Amino acid sequence: MHAGGDAGHPAAGKAANQHPLNSRTGKRNASSISPVSGRQKQPAGEHAHGGPPSGGRDKPVPANAFGASRPNGKQKRRRRHNGEAEIRGLRGPVEPAPDVVYHPGRGNAAGGSAQRGETAVPDHGAENRPHRQKRPQHPGSRADHKRGGNEAGGRGRKQTRAEPGRRHGAPASHGRPARNTRPLYAALDLGTNNCRLLIALPQQKGRFRVIDGFSRIVRLGEGMAQSGELSQAAMDRALEALKVCAGKLISHDISRHRLIATEACRQAGNGKAFLDRVYEHTGMKLEIIDRKTEAYLAAEGCGSLIDRKAEAAVLFDIGGGSSELVLVRRGRKNAAISEQILDWTSLQIGVVTLAERFGGKMVDQELFERMVEEVRVHLAEFADNEGFSRVWRNGRVHLLGTSGTVTTLAGIHLDLPRYERRLVDGLWMRSDDIDTVLRQLIAMDYDQRASSPCIGQERADLVMAGCAILEAIRRTWPCQTLRVADRGLREGALTQLMSADNAWLPPKKGRWVRKKQR
Repeated sequence: MHAGGDAGHPAAGKAANQHPLNSRTGKRNASSISPVSGRQKQPAGEHAHGGPPSGGRDKPVPANAFGASRPNGKQKRRRRHNGEAEIRGLRGPVEPAPDVVYHPGRGNAAGGSAQRGETAVPDHGAENRPHRQKRPQHPGSRADHKRGGNEAGGRGRKQTRAEPGRRHGAPASHGRPARNTRPLYAALDLGTNNCRLLIALPQQKGRFRVIDGFSRIVRLGEGMAQSGELSQAAMDRALEALKVCAGKLISHDISRHRLIATEACRQAGNGKAFLDRVYEHTGMKLEIIDRKTEAYLAAEGCGSLIDRKAEAAVLFDIGGGSSELVLVRRGRKNAAISEQILDWTSLQIGVVTLAERFGGKMVDQELFERMVEEVRVHLAEFADNEGFSRVWRNGRVHLLGTSGTVTTLAGIHLDLPRYERRLVDGLWMRSDDIDTVLRQLIAMDYDQRASSPCIGQERADLVMAGCAILEAIRRTWPCQTLRVADRGLREGALTQLMSADNAWLPPKKGRWVRKKQR
């Protein structure tokens, strides 16, 4: 009875017939039942994957490296960050890299660089994206036909391929110059905290396309407030970053460049000696600019973000060793920003110097207020400026901030899982929004700030000092709106170089003429 009951059960019946005997050999055959799906296996040789050729359900699911299966046989590929490796141990020794010597004007480029899509504003995403070379096309290929076919141009289209032997940057023979024959411009900013590079291609007036870029926190001015000189470790970090920049300049055929050093080299007793060392190892000759030039370049770089309906704007750039403030009074519509600057000032205080003076890791409300009052002392002389006071009384004015501090506040305000420039640059923030973010930051400890995706470990001890400078500016000139700019000195230098060469492309012509509205 017991045996009959088991035989009548479906599972028992399947177990009984799981290995039937072969009538010819007398041996038990292998299981013809799939232990996973319970379906009948197909004989070997019909379909190797055990399923119908149309891709039925019995096709085995491939597994990834960790043993977990994925539906539809798709493997998820992890994106790799191919940008330059950041220096994590900022205070530790840096392994020296081989010298990379840049020779301006000697045709360093090994070939044309990859072009990116046109944008109305500089595209800083290129700094963190890997540089991709164009795939070479063979004569008569499909891509060749799209560009105009043979050497004659093909069906009346403009030829965009450079003629043999033409140097990158040489003018085209006719019409609009080809993209790979237009000049490239570069701007480098070596500051107290960062080393940053931009390489760009001019577009229509006031616009350019970023071809390549680089940014690394080097803290060149670390400890300079106490010693008055650049430390050996800081100079080594900066030199390694500058070698990377020299390599990028070599890989492109740069028409003109401007390589700038700011407050750290300006104040340090050995600043000039360090730049001589940079020239010896990289071939790059950096110029130390004064504070007025720094303020004007910052205004030139982000002046296009000033509200057209506003009468004026106070532009501020919170740096590592100094902070610049510029009062821009709107004048003629097409006038350069440098012609609309009413007044400016430079404070000899930045995020690095303020954090070293008060400490940047353990910051509570009391310490934050002390930092704000310290900055307001520096602002006292400029706060009584007649031009500022008059413009502020008239209203229709707003703040425009360009620095890592304001972009960090914007990223936290938007609750971004990772920093995205396209969402931050040009963002408007109201006064109560800024107050909310400041309260959040003050409530955080150092570890919480370091784990924030918009701050990170490298800025966790500096962000509160930057917030104190911003708060001092807001209390000196109360304003309901602040516009965030993720651009500044480098963009201003590029704009000036392109304007001096009149390298802008002619405006694009529309297909239809716009009718004037009555």
